[in-house]
Amino acid sequence: MIHHLPLGAAPLHGHFSRDLAPVLEVEPGDSVRFALPNSAWLLGPGEAVDRTEPELDTGHAMVGPLEVRGAVAGQVLSVTIDEVVAGAWGENFGGSGRHLEWELRDGTGHAVGRTVRLAPFLGVLGMPPPEPGPHSTRPPRRWGGNIDCKDLVAGTTLLLPIPVDGARFSAGDGHGAQGDGEVSGWAIECPVVAQLTLDVRDDLALEWPVARTADAWLTFGFDEDLGRAAEIALHGMLELMEREHEIDRDEGLALASVVVDLRVTQIVNGAQGVHAVLRDDALG
Repeated sequence: MIHHLPLGAAPLHGHFSRDLAPVLEVEPGDSVRFALPNSAWLLGPGEAVDRTEPELDTGHAMVGPLEVRGAVAGQVLSVTIDEVVAGAWGENFGGSGRHLEWELRDGTGHAVGRTVRLAPFLGVLGMPPPEPGPHSTRPPRRWGGNIDCKDLVAGTTLLLPIPVDGARFSAGDGHGAQGDGEVSGWAIECPVVAQLTLDVRDDLALEWPVARTADAWLTFGFDEDLGRAAEIALHGMLELMEREHEIDRDEGLALASVVVDLRVTQIVNGAQGVHAVLRDDALG
């Protein structure tokens, strides 16, 4: 079943909390199609969407929480990204507050006489921490959040450990394009229309996010220390190689040094991100 949440059909929120009432309950396997302003709650220059609770909604504009019936803490939420379509306008910022406005059309973005290829994705995909109270949308956590991984485009499935019963999943932060690192703190921040399919897996135990792209596995690590984030991502990849390829840890570490790439996801969200990449053709 596909549920529709056009802009204005449900209140948006700009913080994570396990206590937020869900805007929609779905069965495992259902899809949700929705529209969002950009991360700063803008549909266009000067065209802002109202914040439901301005004192709390200081973060990214997100749709949700989406309650997944039967999901319990400790299981894994499977989030398949069916489609992400960028709007016609976006913005980002550089040094000294330099503001670029982007015209987005025909798969390309145009600003200051430059043209870039678009690869739209959602920067925020995640669930609230199990602790009560409001939590910032800025840092990524083991349950997802502001991951800001440019590889999470349509056709990818993201696997997240579920922290709270019902999952209480939210999504937002539409990006038209971004480089690894998101070095200025801003991708092309744009309104989007997106569709996700949510499912639950109880045959898998995860501590940190994992993603399956069209041609690779990704494992993620987040920490204030970039080196620690890399260790988490590598540990996750060694576990994945054991699970998916029956390669023991010692052999896996030797092979990982040859075929696994460690990439900096982002360095600007407090908890920095690293993702390890194992391409399908890497092991022959």
